[in-house]
Amino acid sequence: MYPAELVMPMKAELTDHGFEELLTREKVDNALSQSGTTLVMINSVCGCSAGSARPGVLMAVAHSEKKPDRLTTTFAGFDTEAVQQVRQHLLPYPPSSPAIALFKDGQLVHFIERHMIEGRPAQMIAANLAAAFDEFC
Repeated sequence: MYPAELVMPMKAELTDHGFEELLTREKVDNALSQSGTTLVMINSVCGCSAGSARPGVLMAVAHSEKKPDRLTTTFAGFDTEAVQQVRQHLLPYPPSSPAIALFKDGQLVHFIERHMIEGRPAQMIAANLAAAFDEFC
């Protein structure tokens, strides 16, 4: 588990922009059982999270006409219980962090895995998400 002093600023990049933290299994299940759309950002300490995933998610949310009903986040290596529960909802995809998932009415409809984030600019992540928002939100 990562130390809080390392993780908290990375969490704040999303929570300061309206993302709700999912910290328990119950919070995850509650968020994903609601009707409408829920975006889940599995945050991470890695460079691709800092350089592409978090900035890409924030760009997409800030500049898209259509947006998810709920913006949520949980942190791999820190919010262990919640991340494990999110990953149950992502099966059959293998564990991935960072990762970005869009759910509609409790069903996974769009998923960006780590290998789709690494080495790609934030603008590409934002464009990918904006297209998903247009389709599903």
